[in-house]
Amino acid sequence: MKIVVAYSGGLDTSIILIWLKEKYNAEIIAFCADIGQEEELKGLDKKALKTGASKCYIDDLTEEFASDFIYPMIRANALYENQYFLGTSIARPLIAKRQVEIARLENADAVAHGATGKGNDQVRFELTFAALAPDLKIIAPWRDWDFKGRTDLMAYAKSKGISVPVSAKKPYSTDRNLLHISFESGILEDPWIEPPADMFKLSVSPEKAPDKAQYVELDFVAGDCVAVDGKKLSPANVLRTLNKLGGKHGIGRVDLVENRFVGMKSRGVYETPGGAILHFAHPPLLGVGLLRFLVRAGTGISPGGGRGKPEICHRHRAAQALQGQPHRRGTQEQALPLQPRRGHDGSRPGRLQPGRCHRLHPAQRAPVADAVQRARAPEKEIARGHHRSQEQRALGAVHLRANRRGACSR
Repeated sequence: MKIVVAYSGGLDTSIILIWLKEKYNAEIIAFCADIGQEEELKGLDKKALKTGASKCYIDDLTEEFASDFIYPMIRANALYENQYFLGTSIARPLIAKRQVEIARLENADAVAHGATGKGNDQVRFELTFAALAPDLKIIAPWRDWDFKGRTDLMAYAKSKGISVPVSAKKPYSTDRNLLHISFESGILEDPWIEPPADMFKLSVSPEKAPDKAQYVELDFVAGDCVAVDGKKLSPANVLRTLNKLGGKHGIGRVDLVENRFVGMKSRGVYETPGGAILHFAHPPLLGVGLLRFLVRAGTGISPGGGRGKPEICHRHRAAQALQGQPHRRGTQEQALPLQPRRGHDGSRPGRLQPGRCHRLHPAQRAPVADAVQRARAPEKEIARGHHRSQEQRALGAVHLRANRRGACSR
């Protein structure tokens, strides 16, 4: 048996290599996607071979990640729960896609990932595997083995002589790529605990950021940033440049308790300096270059209305088409001051918030309220019928769908 494992060198995947080899008596091939982890990749191939892998692929996917995944997301103004820039979410489909390609190249029988049974990553990996290679067996060790948590994994690693970057001094996990770095688990699971100051890697604290704003000029072509301060750059280098600029000014820090796709709540702390700059620079261009109904239409059909995670969505291609076409009229420029805005008390939150707060005029509120009521009406109708039999509820749902189609046709 041959298994291709999505490998990062962290605690979980380091344990997975040796655990899979022992359990399945299989040949293990480690795969790591280089999507901007930088120093985290040093010595990774040697570590994988030492831990039980027969081969280790480390493929540079940074440009593909930036141009084909991050930039379309920026064009869609995607933001989850009004704060999260989707740094981890958008990377998983690319990693899984390349993992399937390596599995085909190696004639592997299965693919494996290190996502837990409580998070969103298992869904992202496995939906991509199922779409691209339904014949491959999917192994999710966190749903199979007897380890109860990270403490058990650390003890197992010590017994096997496996070196891992997690210790009692830094009891949290990290995930880094070109767009962001995330921190979760361990001490961060207690929402009362403030993240340690030495935890952050990409940005300084807002209190230590310069008091004087720095202006950066971004050039956009077809909705994508192609130059910074007049210097043409590839998508990946745009993000690298903006990460340094944003990090210097304490931009892009987020501390969020979010709702996971699987129904649980999870706390995550994120640094997304370059992504935050691009996210806030893009909407003003739409306001300048598009008619009002096009702006609203683009927001309305994007996955989650511009606020959702980019999970598989039947409207995704339509959203990309509409969000991509309006930009193609020419080149636009946007200048932003890089300085966290001060609050009324003089405090400086670590988020870039350029521009003013726009509110709906009273004449605009009624159509929006009517649309919300129409969208919620079928849900209320079904909720009122909870006391009916299963057959009656099914007939009622069919009747509602028929009414919807009739309303659309009218």
